[in-house]
Amino acid sequence: MITTSDLSLSFGQRILFEQVNVKFTPGNCYGLIGANGAGKSTFLKILSGQVESSAGAVVIPDGLRMSFLEQNHFAYEECTALDTVLRGHDRLYSVMKEKDALYAKEDFTDEDGIRSGELEAEFADLNGWEAESQAAALLSGLGIKEANHEKSLAELDDSERVRVLLAKALFGDPDVLLLDEPTNHLDVDSILWLQEFLIRFNNTVVVVSHDRHFLNKVCTHIADIDFSRMQLYTGNYDFWRQASDLALKQKRDANKKAKDKAEELKAFIARFSANASKSRQATARKKMLDKLDFEAIKPSSRKYPHIVWEPEKLKSRDLLTVKDLTLEVDGRPVLEGASFNVMRGEKVVFVSDDSLVTTAMLDALAGDSKPPKGTIAWGSSVHYGYFPKDHQKYFDTDLNLIDWLRQFSEDDSESFVRSFLGRMLFTGDETKKPVNVLSGGEKVRCMLARLMLENPQTLVLDGPTNHLDLESITALNESLVKYPGTLLFASHDVEFIETLADRVIELRDGKLIDRPISYSDYLEERAEKLQLAA
Repeated sequence: MITTSDLSLSFGQRILFEQVNVKFTPGNCYGLIGANGAGKSTFLKILSGQVESSAGAVVIPDGLRMSFLEQNHFAYEECTALDTVLRGHDRLYSVMKEKDALYAKEDFTDEDGIRSGELEAEFADLNGWEAESQAAALLSGLGIKEANHEKSLAELDDSERVRVLLAKALFGDPDVLLLDEPTNHLDVDSILWLQEFLIRFNNTVVVVSHDRHFLNKVCTHIADIDFSRMQLYTGNYDFWRQASDLALKQKRDANKKAKDKAEELKAFIARFSANASKSRQATARKKMLDKLDFEAIKPSSRKYPHIVWEPEKLKSRDLLTVKDLTLEVDGRPVLEGASFNVMRGEKVVFVSDDSLVTTAMLDALAGDSKPPKGTIAWGSSVHYGYFPKDHQKYFDTDLNLIDWLRQFSEDDSESFVRSFLGRMLFTGDETKKPVNVLSGGEKVRCMLARLMLENPQTLVLDGPTNHLDLESITALNESLVKYPGTLLFASHDVEFIETLADRVIELRDGKLIDRPISYSDYLEERAEKLQLAA
């Protein structure tokens, strides 16, 4: 168990959070949520001892082992992947190194013999004989090929380094596991594997993530930073959001009788409990929900962007024809001889274990790159808009937000442009900021405002949820569910894909596999293959 006592953090006059008194107990997974800038990642660093709080304390029992997902992708450059994972258990790694050093001595003394005996006993107590096989299993589960286990991290790409650091955090059954955006850079198979690992994990987990599906799968509680306070809620992210929305609705409905409100709350909890019973964590979670004090749930202060699409109806049924397409990434072929058609109104997700491949496909479809071979033919009257994963070129200017968005609007009046910026939560003096100083999430909201102005009949989106907070992801997701046009996209957000895609095009091992199935069915198939391979 890890406890905080009157924990506070402020920078000058700005208070991130204050007087946080919470207990994180074994067997539970706590999803840490809050608006961008609320201090989620900093809170994890305070728990791990990397950052000092302004006031209060973190109480950690003696002997408790804590593990933290490191964000420095260039750490351990000279270490092998396997050795890096073993370093995740400091004491075990120290014992292994001291033991090896003793046995390497030419003048092995009686004292060395006594010490080596002590180390061997501790090594066995720490489950050292199985350490390397467990470390290798973690790497393989996260998609690191066995041939790369003995390679140095300097030889691996950035995505592989992230996975090695995640395996390091998971290694050795830590008592408390702190994870900051653990699904970043993971492919579908690795995310599924990590979900199963955390569901089976018996100790304490505190995780920050913008992946709603992931939070729903693994979390037993939500720790919400709002109004400079932290409040713990029983249940997963969906329960927190729906409960918060209901609390806000009831707060606004001042004339509603107390009895009617109580019945509405009871019905909501019963409904959620029934859904939770389908989960593997259901029994404990349902018991907690049955004891829930709904008075503890408060309306959220979060703001959601207002995203609306109103494209003109496309008359032609044929939308896109691709024939004998070849794609390359950095000069290496990643797809050959691919052909497919897209019809009006389809919602197609492109998936691959390498995001560079899906980016190459969407860049080619949108005309941002020219493929070595093949033809891409859009219908003559199709108007499409593209959201590229790398959109930095749009912001290499010191124009302010108003003048930047004017470039994409037929109506260049300030009031009209401001109305679109307002929808994306840019108001007042914020609209005068130069776009080259915006955060990643702010740039994404600007790109979405640009697309709303263009109002295309087809949207081509590559990682549109990257850098967005949970509120913006939810608003974008809900707007695209209502979008009447055609959607071609790639994303790592499982819920985003599940609620949108009606067709999956898989790009794997140089081939295109066209699957007219839901993404849920696709995930079930992938999960079955993972279990067979285990």
